[in-house]
Amino acid sequence: MSEEIVNRVANSALITVDLEEFYPEGPRMTVDLSQWLDQGFILKEKEFRQALDHFDWSPYQGAYVNLICSTDAILPGWAFMLVGLKLSGIAEAVAQGSGQELERSLYQSIISTIDPDPYRDKPVIIKGCSHKPVPEEAYLMLANHLQPVARSIMYGEACSSVPLYKRKKS
Repeated sequence: MSEEIVNRVANSALITVDLEEFYPEGPRMTVDLSQWLDQGFILKEKEFRQALDHFDWSPYQGAYVNLICSTDAILPGWAFMLVGLKLSGIAEAVAQGSGQELERSLYQSIISTIDPDPYRDKPVIIKGCSHKPVPEEAYLMLANHLQPVARSIMYGEACSSVPLYKRKKS
């Protein structure tokens, strides 16, 4: 007689968290502030404000937008804030910096909203492989978020995980 094969992973209390499942779908777009600078380098406040007031922001509807300046212009911090405020209520989210910094910002927000209670006193595996652009920092953010409640944290797949943290018995 052959013995029944039992999937011990499926029957365990192990919880797998796949950050790819949290990836916010939607277009990613970049706004380059240099387009509103005189010769690409000089910010003239009055002209800058007027250009922003007359700019068509509709293509950014529902998009995730990162704000950059592609020239070596030195801009005051309020210039990025002003553009970000113009996108408020239009774009899904806005971040200053590269597309990579946008993704980092999105995941930071997402991870901060994850309820840690379902992971309390459970062994957790943070799945490592991703086909979507999950920033490396997101894995660290998630591990730090779950460490206070999880019994243990591993990285990888259930069949070949790397142990990262195990709560000491008191």
